[in-house]
Amino acid sequence: MNILACTDGSQYSTSIYQHAAWAAKQLDASVHVLHMLNPHHEDPVKANYSGSMGVGARTALLNELVELEATRAKIAQKRGQAILEDAESALKAEGIDHIQADQKHGKLSDEIENYERDADLVVIGKRGNNADFEKGHLGSNLERVIRSCQHPVLVASRAFAPLNNFVLAFDGGHSAKKAVEYVANSPLLKGMHCYLLYVGAANSKIEAALADAENTLKASGFEVTIEHRDGEPEKVIAEVVADDHIDLLVMGAYGHSHIRHLIVGSTTSAMIREVKIPVLLFR
Repeated sequence: MNILACTDGSQYSTSIYQHAAWAAKQLDASVHVLHMLNPHHEDPVKANYSGSMGVGARTALLNELVELEATRAKIAQKRGQAILEDAESALKAEGIDHIQADQKHGKLSDEIENYERDADLVVIGKRGNNADFEKGHLGSNLERVIRSCQHPVLVASRAFAPLNNFVLAFDGGHSAKKAVEYVANSPLLKGMHCYLLYVGAANSKIEAALADAENTLKASGFEVTIEHRDGEPEKVIAEVVADDHIDLLVMGAYGHSHIRHLIVGSTTSAMIREVKIPVLLFR
């Protein structure tokens, strides 16, 4: 098995490596660390300076800009190499021996499909270098990565802490059922207590789905506590996570209803922003 750990050297990087190491031990997996050299959004060399200065001055400026871009590219590459060296050191310190570290050109959100094909789990930070920490914005790559990945995505929290229990937010939808099947059949969460949480009005269909989920998890050896609460999912899930001292939130990336094509469910985005714990997502 293989875990893909995506890093950009941000404040979440140490946590990403620690979550990846934890998952690698649970799954007896290797770790592939990926750092993307993101192309500049605006290339000053290609800017149009026609008419703004004389030919000689324009040529001199363009030559300087070419040299500047070359310098910036070298610095970015060296920084990326340092990030990968730090990642390897951090993973080895956690007892992980099978590590592959790669630096590639491009945007992670555009290229993730090419690299996650060989992974069984993707680990990424909640926010990256370009996120607004003060306003709680998610990393620009995160939602696009979640939409693109066919495999589970573990969104690392700001700091790693031991994982002893988890809430599985269950709404009866396809991605929630997929989460149940994965948890039941994978060693990733073995030994952890499961809180199976449903938020919303009760009906016979959801009660039957909850019973099936409970039976599936118990058959795999999990201790399961069912919680059924009314209210707004975002608020209730956050309250349960805080009140019950939950270590991990497991949920589908898409809700059971009111989902627009290729848009991550609003509850999912809200929960990633609000909770201070890692989130394991399924699409």
